[in-house]
Amino acid sequence: MNPSAPHPHRRRLTRAEVRRRRRSRAIRRVAGLTVMLCVAAGGVSFLLTRRAVVPSASAASAISMPAQSIADSTVSSAENTTAPANALGLTADEARAILADPLMVLVNHTSKMPDDYTFDTKECGSATAVNKTLQTVACDAFLSMQKAAAADGVTVWMQSGYRSVKYQTSLYERKTKYYLDKGYDNATAKEKAAAVVNPPGYSEHNCGLAADLNSPEHTTLDTGFADTAAFRWLCENAEQYGFILRYPKEAESVTGITYEPWHWRYVGPENAALLNQSGLCLEDAVAVLQRIAAGETVTG
Repeated sequence: MNPSAPHPHRRRLTRAEVRRRRRSRAIRRVAGLTVMLCVAAGGVSFLLTRRAVVPSASAASAISMPAQSIADSTVSSAENTTAPANALGLTADEARAILADPLMVLVNHTSKMPDDYTFDTKECGSATAVNKTLQTVACDAFLSMQKAAAADGVTVWMQSGYRSVKYQTSLYERKTKYYLDKGYDNATAKEKAAAVVNPPGYSEHNCGLAADLNSPEHTTLDTGFADTAAFRWLCENAEQYGFILRYPKEAESVTGITYEPWHWRYVGPENAALLNQSGLCLEDAVAVLQRIAAGETVTG
């Protein structure tokens, strides 16, 4: 270009032209951005499609598996997702967790309370109670249950709870003497005593989870308590507070203890619901749980 040539005349844009050009640039920017977004979306969709059709490692290996192996694998997968087919509807891990729960400790005439089983206690017994305490968690649950019963016009008292081994010894020896005085020999007297009062160290009263209950209707601890409003209320409501009837009439041959409508055991609300639904006493429930935990198939 000839530097001496005059510059061409430049017309100043009108305001209307400036606005039109600005709108045009804005439209081009939006269009360009839209195209970019479409391209990006298409790329993502393509990648997802590619990923969906790429076989997984397990699927790839299944391609080369014999037909029988594939069938076996399918059955195994179904077994892992199907609800457990056993009396309690539990997996082995669930059964082991319940067995490990301190509230499910089994203490009876053949199963001694573990030496390392320790706990705190709290008082909840009636004014005339011989042993006024329970494990703290059981005590709190009983007090809540007692309050609920009172709201329904029913009075429930805790007459005997946690017992020391020393106290249990005195009960057992007293009952043994009773049968000795009846003319039984020492071995038979002890056997009969054990059917009513567990030997020291073998009573669940020693673990602080067992509660002998009564009411103003029937203060003595005997089968007459079964005819009270308090007992009927407990049968309908105790489960939700974590208590079960420990020695039901139909389980005498299993528990080794004669029917005791006054003797209730705290196991926690979830465990109580599980046991009551199964219809099993604690001994049978623990036996079933042990089999399930070991991987056995338990039905019926």
